[in-house]
Amino acid sequence: MLKRIIVPFFILLCGICNNSMATPAVVKYIVDGDTFSATVKLQDGIEIMSVRVRLINIDTPEIHGNCDYEIKMAQYAKQRLGELIPVGSTVELKNVKNDKYMGRIDANVYDSIGRDVGLVLISEKVGRPYSGGKRQSWCD
Repeated sequence: MLKRIIVPFFILLCGICNNSMATPAVVKYIVDGDTFSATVKLQDGIEIMSVRVRLINIDTPEIHGNCDYEIKMAQYAKQRLGELIPVGSTVELKNVKNDKYMGRIDANVYDSIGRDVGLVLISEKVGRPYSGGKRQSWCD
């Protein structure tokens, strides 16, 4: 229940800020190739614990995929995301939006050297561009 209150509160606070401003977050754990959990640090010193963050505009294979290839690629995508934003590292969140799932936000995520993590994954063919709607199969 607390997550349902905290995450919309976080979105409200970020909505007041200039959307081009970066919000720092510390990576707690990697969920899959395009989602991680983080502690988000707001400007006034408040920390919001255990916010799930999904990378905007990217789709990676699902851990519980429909074929062996998708599952294997999902494991690699999760590993690669963990290499780009290791547990304990600080990342920057920009363009924060509500996600379709309660307790999760969408954001552009930048690693410690300023790279857009989603674009890195796409350039490495670990993920592909995604703008919502029905996802393409990874098993074709």
